[in-house]
Amino acid sequence: MKWYKKSHKQDAMHILEKLGMSDLRSRQIGELSVGQQQRLFIARALMQDAEIYFLDEPFSGVDRLSEGVIMEILYELKAKGKTILAVHHDLNTARQYFDLALLLNTSLVAYGNIEDVLTPTVLGRAYGQGRVLFDEAWCLSQKQAKGLPK
Repeated sequence: MKWYKKSHKQDAMHILEKLGMSDLRSRQIGELSVGQQQRLFIARALMQDAEIYFLDEPFSGVDRLSEGVIMEILYELKAKGKTILAVHHDLNTARQYFDLALLLNTSLVAYGNIEDVLTPTVLGRAYGQGRVLFDEAWCLSQKQAKGLPK
């Protein structure tokens, strides 16, 4: 691969190191696991040094350790004043990872502080009022998030 500048290669190596992937730098993308490919896509986005990052399920296929590494990088970007928009479906970690939420279900249901948006009432509006199963899942997710037995 030809690099336009030596600094580009150095930046890429630094990002791969931050993502714990420097030992995989000579492997083809098809040789990587799904989680490793996901981290590589994050690395490629970071090379752009953009002001806004759009991430579609950035934790899909990654283990908890990789998820933590990705979140550390996203926190660093936030601290630098960057904007991160991410599609994320895990209600347990959404509260932990993100400040704001935008809830869609064919149209805008709610937007705002994550604690105000991810409530049983608002989620019920998004997914229907006949929500006995939803309420059960909500209770279980809350117990799991607090480390309580199911």
